Amino acid sequence: MYAQIGTLIAATSAVQLANGFFGTVVALRVAEDVAGGLAGLVLSAYFAGFTLGAMRSTPIILRLGHIRAYAAFAGIVVAATAVMPIWPGALAWAVLRALVGFGCAGIFVTTESWLHAKAPASIRGRVFSTYMVGTFVALAAGQLLIARAPVDSFVAFNIIVALFAAALAMVSATRAEPPRASATAPLGYGALWRAAPVAVTGCALSGLLSAAFFALAPAWMQGEGIERTTIALFMLAAVLGGLAFQIPVGRLSDRFDRRLVLGALSLLFAVTVVLLSVLPHRLGVVLPAAALLGGAMSTLYPVCVAHAHDRMPADRVVAVSANLILISGIGSVIGPLLGSAAMAWLGLDGLLYGMAAVALAIGAVAVLTSLGRAAPARLARPFAILAPDASPLAHDPTEGAAR
Repeated sequence: MYAQIGTLIAATSAVQLANGFFGTVVALRVAEDVAGGLAGLVLSAYFAGFTLGAMRSTPIILRLGHIRAYAAFAGIVVAATAVMPIWPGALAWAVLRALVGFGCAGIFVTTESWLHAKAPASIRGRVFSTYMVGTFVALAAGQLLIARAPVDSFVAFNIIVALFAAALAMVSATRAEPPRASATAPLGYGALWRAAPVAVTGCALSGLLSAAFFALAPAWMQGEGIERTTIALFMLAAVLGGLAFQIPVGRLSDRFDRRLVLGALSLLFAVTVVLLSVLPHRLGVVLPAAALLGGAMSTLYPVCVAHAHDRMPADRVVAVSANLILISGIGSVIGPLLGSAAMAWLGLDGLLYGMAAVALAIGAVAVLTSLGRAAPARLARPFAILAPDASPLAHDPTEGAAR
């Protein structure tokens, strides 16, 4: 059992190592070769495919079984990635990145449902904490490859294909076990909005913010003349900042009104991103700024999810998480489009000012709502490390006491 769990986590880490490198490679290549409007289309395509994959992967898994479904999803990712360097063009890359997003969503849903099936309830919380930490660390490590591999050649794509293929090989050597069904009540988006408008707004805008940042920040830095090694370290610091903030912010949100915590995080992000636009772009300035931006940005989503669960009955937790992931995914599709438009209209710093405005909008909604509506009672459960690109299964707090 433990060997299979370890294999799944190792395979997912390989996928995220590839993803961390892949996303920055595409952002840098698109910034050099693609006009503003089409650049946004290419960068948004991954998130569109990911959102569709999160919606459609479960029936595929149930029909094919876990190993064959994983192989199918990973095969899509490998094939689409391999074709990208030999089929240049903005529209072609948009289609291929959408396929990569679809396949990656399927990989994550397959992996997480498999982990739920294999991990006993007594250790499930630790298993998923290890899983999420592994994804953060792998994403961070992927940024370091930017300084080592030439992004304007086939080499970068060969490395990415090799990592995706390694994950496929690891999982294909194990035996699948179907996940246990989890009973849940349906939930309409209107009911979710009425119960937790801050969570719905926050998830949509945090998805927009995160996607714009990770898709376009490398292009902004490259346009500012910042060397590639610094870009890699900046993105690394952002991912590590996101990991470092998870537990402290979770504890704060368990002690205080989560809406006020959202307001504080939003203000921190907005102030930091504006300062980044005016301060010198030295390493000693951009790395602490990146850590603060990544920390604030990466904790907006889990605080919103926790706030929504505070306001919903226990039989709807999976539906709540599924709906919020879709809402965040829609925001993620829009983020690079709006970010690239802001850069085209306002110059390079338009990205930073646009992100500051979005962060302030989240904070304003959260704080204003807290003034007119009392905080809900809390469920006694530990704060979980969450990321918007994980599937709803990982967010089910009814699965195991350790969660």
